[in-house]
Amino acid sequence: MNLHGKKILVTGADGFIGSHLTEHLIDGGYDVTAFVQYNSFNTWGWLDTLPKEKLSKIKIFSGDVRDPNGVRTAVKGMDVIFHLAALIAIPYSYHSPDSYVDTNVRGTLNILQAARDFNTERVLVTSTSEVYGTALYVPIDEKHPKQGQSPYSASKIGADAMADSFYRSFNLPVTIVRPFNTYGPRQSARAVIPTIITQLLNGAAEIKLGALHPTRDLLFVKDTVSAFVEIAISEMTIGHEINIATGQEISIQDLANKMIRIINPSTQIISDDARLRPEKSEVERLLGSADKIKSLTAWQPQTSLDQGLQNTIEWFRKPENLAKYKSQIYNV
Repeated sequence: MNLHGKKILVTGADGFIGSHLTEHLIDGGYDVTAFVQYNSFNTWGWLDTLPKEKLSKIKIFSGDVRDPNGVRTAVKGMDVIFHLAALIAIPYSYHSPDSYVDTNVRGTLNILQAARDFNTERVLVTSTSEVYGTALYVPIDEKHPKQGQSPYSASKIGADAMADSFYRSFNLPVTIVRPFNTYGPRQSARAVIPTIITQLLNGAAEIKLGALHPTRDLLFVKDTVSAFVEIAISEMTIGHEINIATGQEISIQDLANKMIRIINPSTQIISDDARLRPEKSEVERLLGSADKIKSLTAWQPQTSLDQGLQNTIEWFRKPENLAKYKSQIYNV
């Protein structure tokens, strides 16, 4: 599919990955409508930080994916949907699981139903590597069993199953896009890399983290969004679930030490019990296989971990960006 000339809707466009995807599409000359969460301040999340000349090219739709009527209004007339809107914080899902079902499962259902009714040409539903839980084997391919080790991951398993059912039941042209651990500028404060960087840049002698031994497969955000686009333009990806992964892993402790060496080599790491997941909920190892995406698209990751971390740290060094984060508290 050639995306030029298509009307594209990005849900969750005000968030971390969504804002980067929206910016990437605008830079490519595409016709983009950004679905942002309605709020009485009329703020558009990270899109508000884009240069005015870019922001002027984006159509804004304020709504809530939990509202089927608003979703139908947004979807009508669209050719392609990148559905990224979701609740993603794992600790918050422990005490507010209902909201994850409402947003992640019912919100996805609303998108799928509207896309079906309006004959949308292409729908990409964003999943997460958390649906796999702790690796039973590595590298994790798309056939790996799903393990709902948190209410968040369970809700995403539900959303993925709903998306797959619409492909199988109604021939809706859906692809389930499953990034592993994306990081980069604009990531939310609850993620581990912003947690480490902001504590270091604010001069902490000790940085507080949760478990240090789990491993993650880390993707720089620009590589993640380029994968979304490559998946969308490939007709061969319809009806598939597709990992976006690097095929490399690093422990949280080694990751933290990389950033300590760059920012403040004298800093110590301490494991804070308040930041630990329940024992059976911790995902111990994530290492993804990218064989499928590489066989179906032209995508290749372009950014090494060291370069991506350096780019991310430089973004956080800007006072106007660092000021947006509360490094002194545990951001659930």
